[in-house]
Amino acid sequence: VFLLFFTTHEELQTLDVDDAFFSTPEDIAARALQPQGGVNFIRTFKKQAEDQAVNLPPNLDELVQNATYVQSPDSQVWQYFYNLKGSAEYPFPGGIFQWARYRINGTGLNETEKIFSESLNKHENTLTLATLRIFSNGLGQPHFHFNANEMGYVISGCGQVGVTLSGVTANFNIGIGDVIFFPVGTQHYIKSVCDEDLFLILAYSTGNQLETLRMKDYFRGTADHILAQLFFKQQAEFKKF
Repeated sequence: VFLLFFTTHEELQTLDVDDAFFSTPEDIAARALQPQGGVNFIRTFKKQAEDQAVNLPPNLDELVQNATYVQSPDSQVWQYFYNLKGSAEYPFPGGIFQWARYRINGTGLNETEKIFSESLNKHENTLTLATLRIFSNGLGQPHFHFNANEMGYVISGCGQVGVTLSGVTANFNIGIGDVIFFPVGTQHYIKSVCDEDLFLILAYSTGNQLETLRMKDYFRGTADHILAQLFFKQQAEFKKF
C-alpha cells in the first residue's frame, strides 16, 4: 500500500503505457518499436477491459517468467529514494517529527540525505514530506508556513484540528484515513485526544527549506508594549510568557 501526493491543484492527468500504446495507430507503433513481425505482431495486442495498472492479470504466473531487475548505483538511487522511517527524529514538546526535506547547505544531513535534499531543490514543483507523531494529549502548537501548502493523512490515533484564516476559525475532529489541508499562510494546530499517539504523514508543496512561524515564537518576538496595546493588559504581564 502506497500513500501518494501530487503537486497539482488541477484534475490529475495520467497516461499509462498501455493507454498510450493503444492510442497510437498500428503502423506508427510498428515503425517506432520495430518488432519482429512488424505491424502483424502489433495487431496481436488486445486492450483489456480492466485497467491493468491497477488489476493484475489472473494468469500472471504464465505471463511473467522473470520479474527481477538490476539495481541502479546508490548515488543515482539517492536522488529519488529516502528512508524516512530510519531517519533522524526531531522531538518537540508533545511529539516527534521525521523529515524528508531540503535544507540549505545540507545542514545536519549525511551524504545520502544531502543527495536527496539537493534533488528536491532542483525541481520547482516538488514536495517536502514528514511524519508527525503527537503523543497522547500532546499538542502541535498553532503555527503557519510562509512558503507551502500542507496536506496530511492520519495513519493512527485521533485528534482535534483548528484552522484560522482571515479571522475565521474552523475546529474539527480527525481519525484514521482522514485527509487534512492547510493553505499557505493559514494558522493551524493539531492536538492528540486518544489514549494512543496520533500519527500522520504530511506533505508540503515546496522544494525549498520550509519556513514556519509558531505562536510561541511570534509572541516572544513581539515587543511587550505592542502586546499591551493589542490585549489591553499591563505590559509587565507579558513577562509571564
